[in-house]
Amino acid sequence: MLVPRAGALATAGLLGVLLSGRREQFAAALSGAPWWILTATVALHVVALLARTEAWHLSVAEAGGQVTRRVLFRASSMQVLGSLLSGQLGAAARMVALRRSGAGACPRLPTLIAAEVPILSVEVALAALTSFTLVGPLGLPWWSPLVAAAVIAGGWAALRRLARCTGRELWRGLAVIRSRRRGWRVACWVLVAVFGQIFRNWLLLHSVGVDASFFDAIAVLIAVVTLGQLPVGPAVGAAAAVLILGSNGVAASAAAGVLMTATGTAGALGFVAWAGADRLWAHARGAPLQARV
Repeated sequence: MLVPRAGALATAGLLGVLLSGRREQFAAALSGAPWWILTATVALHVVALLARTEAWHLSVAEAGGQVTRRVLFRASSMQVLGSLLSGQLGAAARMVALRRSGAGACPRLPTLIAAEVPILSVEVALAALTSFTLVGPLGLPWWSPLVAAAVIAGGWAALRRLARCTGRELWRGLAVIRSRRRGWRVACWVLVAVFGQIFRNWLLLHSVGVDASFFDAIAVLIAVVTLGQLPVGPAVGAAAAVLILGSNGVAASAAAGVLMTATGTAGALGFVAWAGADRLWAHARGAPLQARV
């Protein structure tokens, strides 16, 4: 716990230094975002969470899971809640919750872990294909996106080969890759989730006065996901926005990042609240939790 706290404090401190002397601009940018844009971005975040959960449902079902969609979505809410603290904690919480609520119809833990890989591979592939958006803001070599695309292509080929393996619980989680129809459905749901987040970023950047393109919003999303793997803490949105678009105005970029975190948290808590209410409703009705309808 010491390292995450130190990282979060260091990031917040660095942002504080950058914003020193720009407090009025920062406050004006925050207060200038219209309420309807904030509401729309919360809704877009919920849509992204639902779309990614549906992709997980398809992957788990192809791996042999017989858990109902509602039970799986409730378990996914535990990842949403845990991810507010740590991405790794969120993934573990989701798998544990699913195993506890539908153990008889749920694949074993190695299979569940592997069932995440097809979704992550699509997300990584999309990041590699759009990594050209980082070349300008970060000063990367022009050929770096080509290298990233080549690495992802090689990794996808290796995954296809592993998906054909049988006999182990781990390989069973990659079964959706063998299915052309369900594989494409997983990719489409992931696309919905990713584009929902990109459009959310774009709306928030413009709401605070940053003249950002759709490509800029993509670059910010890649930066958020990348920095989110580090002990940055709640300041990850502001840090990513300033890293990519700080040259367009540090105060406005940081304000957009703060709003990304705030609306994302609001959407996540809304998802968790629905899952809790649905669990109580099912318990009150005595509804079965494990068998697929």
